[in-house]
Amino acid sequence: MTSDRVWSKLPAGTREALVDGLSPSDLQSAFLEISRERAAKLTPARVFDRWRNDRFVQPSQADPRALVRTQARLWDLLPDRFAGVELSPVTPLGTCSVVSNIHQNMVLSTMRNTEVASDPTNELALEAAVRRRAGAERVDLATCQRVVRAQVNDGPGMFAHFQLFALVSSARDTGSGRTEAELLLDHLRYWYAVLGDKADLSFTTFAPSAVRERIDDTVRPGLPVEFVEDTGRTKGAGYYSGTAIGVGVAGNELGDGGFTRWTADLLGDAKERCLISCVSTERLTALSAV
Repeated sequence: MTSDRVWSKLPAGTREALVDGLSPSDLQSAFLEISRERAAKLTPARVFDRWRNDRFVQPSQADPRALVRTQARLWDLLPDRFAGVELSPVTPLGTCSVVSNIHQNMVLSTMRNTEVASDPTNELALEAAVRRRAGAERVDLATCQRVVRAQVNDGPGMFAHFQLFALVSSARDTGSGRTEAELLLDHLRYWYAVLGDKADLSFTTFAPSAVRERIDDTVRPGLPVEFVEDTGRTKGAGYYSGTAIGVGVAGNELGDGGFTRWTADLLGDAKERCLISCVSTERLTALSAV
């Protein structure tokens, strides 16, 4: 393994000292000093070469003017109950791996005990937990954020950074899936307002629950568009808790969402319910131009 090769070049005990032997502030100081010294050895030519070849820093191919118009429309259609949040481009180290169980190698970690934002729903869940703990009966948040993901194997059309418009809602369970139905209706009605009659809204139930009954007797009758059950979906089975949703338009996937245990885990309260959903603004912009 690559990591074994790297550690073999360092004195015995180095790994243990870095992982457990230094306080977070001391480790940060050491990494900052190393970074400063390495940067001092760089030349303009090497920085230029990195700009040209490093997928993490190359500009997006999206037209920013068209993207801003899409963002403006998304914000204009957002119901007043959703509070807009302008998130930081960095978040505490472990936000993805601890909150949502995504491997730490999938995010861009920094040397200041933070990581570059890779999923706005994780960060909104943290903020929702803060507001719920402060006494808010229900929290509904929205944001638009450019994120960076460090997948090792990128396929065609996959980029290291892209923009997501995300919603997160959190409230306490009232029994029989009623809370989940309310959250679903608010999210799905919004995505329908954005996408119109060509909206493709679907759901998958990964585990039996009262939510499935509420989908039939409450959610479906409350939507102006068909809410299709996708029984063949396996994506997100280990990520979402119970029910996941898909968001698309005219047969094109734009994003997804579902219920998670994030605010329940953050607050230590199994009665907490958290629904997330998001779409790619760049995909939405591209499809709007067709």
